[in-house]
Amino acid sequence: MGTSDNAWLRAMPWVFVLIWSTGFIVARYGMPHAPPMSFLAVRYALSILCFLPWIVLAGVKWPSDRRQALHLAVTGVLMHAGYLGGVWAAVKAGMGSGLSSLIVGIQPVLTAIWLTSVGGHHVSRRQWLGLLLGFAGLVLVVSRKFGAGGPGDSANWLNLSFAVMALFAITAGTLYQKRFVQPCDVRTANTVQLAAALVVTLPLALLEAETMHWNAELVGAMAWSVLGLTLGGSSLLYMLIQRGAAASVTSLMYLVPPCTALIAWVLFAEPITATTIAGTALTAFGVSLVVRPSR
Repeated sequence: MGTSDNAWLRAMPWVFVLIWSTGFIVARYGMPHAPPMSFLAVRYALSILCFLPWIVLAGVKWPSDRRQALHLAVTGVLMHAGYLGGVWAAVKAGMGSGLSSLIVGIQPVLTAIWLTSVGGHHVSRRQWLGLLLGFAGLVLVVSRKFGAGGPGDSANWLNLSFAVMALFAITAGTLYQKRFVQPCDVRTANTVQLAAALVVTLPLALLEAETMHWNAELVGAMAWSVLGLTLGGSSLLYMLIQRGAAASVTSLMYLVPPCTALIAWVLFAEPITATTIAGTALTAFGVSLVVRPSR
């Protein structure tokens, strides 16, 4: 592996986190003009149409093992349909970009707990402290927004349920992929995952009464969702997990909520209060205590 390859591998987690942060912003842009499942169904279909010519031109082989294809389909349902469906539904139900990213941002904590329990290692006192601090910070932010805030910046039982569903889906999907999915080409892997997500999402989209109102904002949100987030972000996540750099992504993931909150403040005027800053910082610090490797 050359110097340029090593530099790219080191930069991949940072590029991934930067792209991943925009996902919550795109949801705010797109959701006023479309129902969540319909938006995602179109996104998955367009993404597949982008991957297929790429696969044919590159002569990439599809997974030959049916079991491998099934494992990819399971991760697609969890990491696309479950995670994105939860986030998009939460934003549609009135949750702000910053709060949704903060809730999903405690995914490293759940990942660390699971890996620790499966690996037979005990949870250290530092990690327990991190768990408590992370949860306290999240409760601090949610409590201030519960039943309050303006449109697109409030918390209620409905959008909290959607966000928590997204949290568990991305955690389970990451762990499942790391455990069961064997290394294969990222383009064919992503296409199988997207096809599985489309199969699950399309029936839900057909049940939505609201129609999609195509305008500049919705077109822009859809374009970035397909080209930036699916072809870019999801592909990077897959490669990082397969290359064993999932720990790097996990340790950086707690940077997503403050980045998202800052962008949402600039674009949507989502308020950044002292409580929001304190709660986000407390959660980020708690997560860092959990995922930081022991000396």
